[in-house]
Amino acid sequence: MTQAVIRVGNAPCSWGVIENVEGERGGYTRVLNEMQETGYAGTELGDWGFMPTDPDVLRQELASRNLKLLASWVSVYLHDPARHKESEADALRTARLLAEVGGPDTLIVLGNDPYGDPMRTKYAGRITPEQGMSDAQWGVFTEGAMRIARAVQRETGLRTVFHHHIGTWVETPEETAHFLSMTDPTLIGLVFDTGHYRFGGGNPLVGLQQHADRIWHVHFKDYDPVIAEQSRREGWNGIQSVAHGVFCELGKGDIDFPAILARLNEQHYQGWIVVEQDVLPGMGSPKESARRNREYLRSIGL
Repeated sequence: MTQAVIRVGNAPCSWGVIENVEGERGGYTRVLNEMQETGYAGTELGDWGFMPTDPDVLRQELASRNLKLLASWVSVYLHDPARHKESEADALRTARLLAEVGGPDTLIVLGNDPYGDPMRTKYAGRITPEQGMSDAQWGVFTEGAMRIARAVQRETGLRTVFHHHIGTWVETPEETAHFLSMTDPTLIGLVFDTGHYRFGGGNPLVGLQQHADRIWHVHFKDYDPVIAEQSRREGWNGIQSVAHGVFCELGKGDIDFPAILARLNEQHYQGWIVVEQDVLPGMGSPKESARRNREYLRSIGL
């Protein structure tokens, strides 16, 4: 069987379009232009309202740049049963747009509201088991995720993936594995983010192998161990760690991306790899960072 070609996309967060972070953001036309100019074939949607929400307008904007719409993060509140209905409505709104513009292979990416919980934000990168959810809280959390995934599948036919993420209730490798063990593997997959998994205390190669059957989407993000160690020593919160560059450009941290790519190929991964070079306002030129990241990926065969 011919090996599926893995394609490479990027995401608006690489231009500073990040949930819960205030500051200057490049307009969507600039972001899409620069994605195309730096060699990417697809994009995630970004925060709702950043790109056009009219399907015809969005379709034309993407088509004119030969960009495929891949997925969209949706901030949800799975720990709070009173907000499950609201979270479901937000996911469905996004799913309708994805399905109409991107087609049946696009994905809803669920993640609990990043940096929305003060304790989990404060201790991002150094979470202990005692700071995790109780059994009852896990039940609420996973039922909320499955409720949303069922609704998305029923109404739009799209699949849902969950994003383990620092500064949320599912950060560590143990929490990621527990979430997957409590959810339906036919209903919810995983977006595997190399940088978040590493900062959460895991080895990305081990995680890729452990969760191979559930990985439907992949984010490539590098990790600077020196900055991570400083963040732990000085007690930085999640946002401060990102602002100091813990998620550095690809090839400049300690994640073995050639080995990651080899493992994905061995596992016959057939999805996209999306670069997420998280930046905050004032952290340099997103376009030049995107270009360097794309050049690095070409150097390892992508």
